[in-house]
Amino acid sequence: MSTWATLKDELTVWADEGRTAPFWLRDDDAVEPTPVLERLISLTADQAIPATLAVIPEHTGEALAQRLSSAPGLSVAVHGWSHRSYSGPGEKKQELGLHRPIRDVLDELSAGLDKLRSLYPDRRVSMLVPPWNRIAPEIAAELPRLGYASLSTFGSEKAGPIRMFNTHVDLMDWHGTRGGRDDEPLLTEITARLRALREGNGVMGFLTHHLVHDEKAWTFLARLIDTVENHAGAAWVDPPVS
Repeated sequence: MSTWATLKDELTVWADEGRTAPFWLRDDDAVEPTPVLERLISLTADQAIPATLAVIPEHTGEALAQRLSSAPGLSVAVHGWSHRSYSGPGEKKQELGLHRPIRDVLDELSAGLDKLRSLYPDRRVSMLVPPWNRIAPEIAAELPRLGYASLSTFGSEKAGPIRMFNTHVDLMDWHGTRGGRDDEPLLTEITARLRALREGNGVMGFLTHHLVHDEKAWTFLARLIDTVENHAGAAWVDPPVS
């Protein structure tokens, strides 16, 4: 049995139980209109599939806001400030760590939220997506005071000072080809996440990066969107308002 068939069988279990498996699509590193962003929009907004773009505040402006004005199904989240790493040699990349005075980091996060709220007054922009999915706990604890309602990283959600709405499966093979991953491991991870969700709450968060997709990545994403959209046991969802 193919892994696509296994995924559909899992979704049928949800449907038979009268439930709908919630899928959420988060795409990182948006800055400006590009041909590949148009391709993402054609897969999502044109088909009324909700998705969230993590936008880098320092590098974005009116051009992206104007393009997204005709794509109302795309919500916007704050992707750090500059997507610049301040980690030392040998450390994993991190913008939102304690490598600088915490006040400097918080000031940038506040400025990022203000800028995106100004550019997107009618969209939800109270979610923070840390670059590289990393944030120091001391900084996360300050997010509600800055006006953030939720935090999105990668992996299982943990209890903390702010609601988490994470991604759980990454489309990209960052440590190998740096293109799209093979279908089998992706579908195995998605199905495992759905089985875990049957015993709890949350979403199946799928992470993409439109700027670096190869054809393999685009093909998988298109098929996943179609599979979820056309199954009674699944649906694409928006992040919570607050």
